[in-house]
Amino acid sequence: MKNIEMTAVFEPCDEGGFIAYVQEISGINTQGETLEEARENLTDAVNLVFEEIRTTSRKGKGKTNKMITQTMSFTF
Repeated sequence: MKNIEMTAVFEPCDEGGFIAYVQEISGINTQGETLEEARENLTDAVNLVFEEIRTTSRKGKGKTNKMITQTMSFTF
C-alpha cells in the first residue's frame, strides 16, 4: 500500500489538549490531550473512514458487475 500525503491540522484548545482534522477531507475530526495523542487518533480516524468506504463499496457488487479495480497514487 502506498502513502498519500495530506495536511493534518492541530489546534490547541483553551481548556487543554488539541483538536485535529485533515484539511483536504471534511468530516474527519478528532482530539487528544497531547499532540501525540491527537496525531494517533487522527491516524486511526483516517484509517477507519477509508476502511468503511472500502467495505461499503464492496457490498452489493454481484458477479455480473464488470468492475475493474486498480491501486493508484494521487498527488495533491
